[in-house]
Amino acid sequence: MIKLDFNDHFELSQLYADYASALSSGNWDLWPEFFTDECCYRLQPRENFDRGFPLATLSFESKGMLKDRVYGIRETLFHDPYYQRIVTGAPVVRKASEGRFECEANYAVFRTKLSELSSVFNVGRYIDTIVRTPDGLKFQSRLVVYDSEMIPNSIIYPI
Repeated sequence: MIKLDFNDHFELSQLYADYASALSSGNWDLWPEFFTDECCYRLQPRENFDRGFPLATLSFESKGMLKDRVYGIRETLFHDPYYQRIVTGAPVVRKASEGRFECEANYAVFRTKLSELSSVFNVGRYIDTIVRTPDGLKFQSRLVVYDSEMIPNSIIYPI
């Protein structure tokens, strides 16, 4: 078992809660700010992850690429509007060293289309590397491993 001091545990929990809150609010400009400049964000089906296959549904290799995705969401992607609500479990720290944490947390994403009932959109787990920066804790890498082999036509918003 890894022992963290209270401040580290609180900061990690707050990072996960702030991330879920930002994405649930639809304020997409906040999303890249949770990451270091040199980062990795990948969305991958569990089947590929478990087999060691590198194929991912989405893969971004820098904060600049995340900002490009935000631009795409706002300006170029056309889709039926919907709301997204993310619920995240408490992060489990798998490894910790000075200023670096390897964590996992379960998540569930609910989607609400206008004039429709809410539905479960996507569930899985985050596998993260988090580093301490002068601006606080940031994701250096976030691998989003979703459980279902079937996903809706497209995933527009970050998870």
